[in-house]
Amino acid sequence: MNDPYETTETHLERLLGRALNSFELPDATVERLESALAHASSLHSSHHSPALHRATYRHAYLLSDGSSLVLWELVHNTGRGGAEQHELYTEESEARLAASRLPAGFPGFAGPDAGPGLDPGADPGADLDADLELLASLMATPPAPLPRTYVPDNSADHARRVLRRAENADRPGEETARLLRAAFAHHITQVFGRQRRVEGRDAGFTLYEHAFLLLDGTETSLWEVEHTATPDGRHMCEVYGAEHTAREAMELRARVR
Repeated sequence: MNDPYETTETHLERLLGRALNSFELPDATVERLESALAHASSLHSSHHSPALHRATYRHAYLLSDGSSLVLWELVHNTGRGGAEQHELYTEESEARLAASRLPAGFPGFAGPDAGPGLDPGADPGADLDADLELLASLMATPPAPLPRTYVPDNSADHARRVLRRAENADRPGEETARLLRAAFAHHITQVFGRQRRVEGRDAGFTLYEHAFLLLDGTETSLWEVEHTATPDGRHMCEVYGAEHTAREAMELRARVR
């Protein structure tokens, strides 16, 4: 089961050391991994295009108490000069979401030659029409959602990590964080995705709803905006307590010129 040329301890050190987001792994997960006796790694999925190379690996560990633990590793070539980047997640769904946030991997996004306004030499009038269409879609009322299927899987910790990666100053505060400590199941939905040019560069916008089921049977949501409308083109995460606030934030980012 183990790689004959690498111990499980060495494998874990290498895996955690190269992951950009290893600090986001739950402390309980890292502590459990300290007792790993053996491991097995396999390619779970891959995608290759002229702009993006992406692969997801499944790393399974046998622990000293007889239980098992799985980490999902996302590998992609979005670093400077096409350098390989590594990210780690405890849930397959989070690895899929992370893959969808990659510049060339936004689900449903138009490519650089599809649609007005994406070509730097496009007609300014067409670009304005595209702006208006984008702003209208940002503020549009979404279709009725499908019934949620809540997953009880470390949901309170998932909420903590969503709030921790938010960079906006007006993100939900301690009251919301305290409320979400009672979350025992959650459901993630992508409700919006679009890519267009902002200040001469392609920028991607996505909106996710993280819905949580609380111990008292009530539901609450966090609205996560992921975008690359930043000065250096990096991904930025913003989190809001209401959908309309999140959509207004996307509208503001899309109008920056």
